[in-house]
Amino acid sequence: MNVSIDALGNYLLTDGVNLAIKLAASLAIWIIGRRIISLLMRIVSRAIARGGRIDATTSRYITSILSVLLTIGLVLGIFGYLGVQTTSFAALLAGIGLAIGTAWGGLLAHFAAGLFMQVLRPFKVGDYVSAGGIEGTVKEMGLFGTTIITPDNVATIVGNNKVFSDTIKNFSAQEYRRVDCVAKVANTVDPKDAMARLRAVVARIPHVISDPAPVIDLLEFTAEGPRLCVRPYCNNEHYWQVYFDTNRAIAEAFGAAAYPVPTTPMLQLVEMSPLAKASSGESQALARAG
Repeated sequence: MNVSIDALGNYLLTDGVNLAIKLAASLAIWIIGRRIISLLMRIVSRAIARGGRIDATTSRYITSILSVLLTIGLVLGIFGYLGVQTTSFAALLAGIGLAIGTAWGGLLAHFAAGLFMQVLRPFKVGDYVSAGGIEGTVKEMGLFGTTIITPDNVATIVGNNKVFSDTIKNFSAQEYRRVDCVAKVANTVDPKDAMARLRAVVARIPHVISDPAPVIDLLEFTAEGPRLCVRPYCNNEHYWQVYFDTNRAIAEAFGAAAYPVPTTPMLQLVEMSPLAKASSGESQALARAG
């Protein structure tokens, strides 16, 4: 028992100290290495931005790939410093390749979809899109996922494979887009007068373009009254401003014209008293007899 304790003590005083020093040095190498990699990525990003030949979408994708490759090299370097044979490590990975392939199958699909999106370019960073069931502004196209900022300022990460395999709507692809609003008037209001008033106020809304001209026409008839479509056009960055201003202009125009509020016609059923029912029955009998 004493021999075992002495052997353990000798190990801790010799190899144990060396192992602790190596582990501490490995931790320091990892921290310093990650900072160097981050610094290099910033330098590469600035160099690409100064060049002006590569857009922000491709730039972030390139820096992501470089960061992953440099991190893998850093990990292999630390293993080598600790005495772990990289060839043995590679053989171990090859031995469990089937399990790794199964676990990483989904990630590889996202990675492949990301490559296709870089080539086909259905959208770029800064575009307002609907992709993978999420609508918002594209912030980043990563190796495995796309980051979208929703209108309520929530960062949402969608897998590239889901984005690429689903329907993609790019609202920023065209120079301008249409703003769809609806105005409802009462049955007693002349639709032509209402449309003439709307054409005048919509044309004065800031950032509404004149070509194509706003579309204001009769959409459909309802029990409450006619419904008018109010559809101005604007540049993409002014969409929400024009949308809210158009609804405000509709309310102000109809208020200034003192239009009545559309109401739903109500059918009121009145229950007859027993005496009235008897009188009505006698009248109907006399009518049939006559």
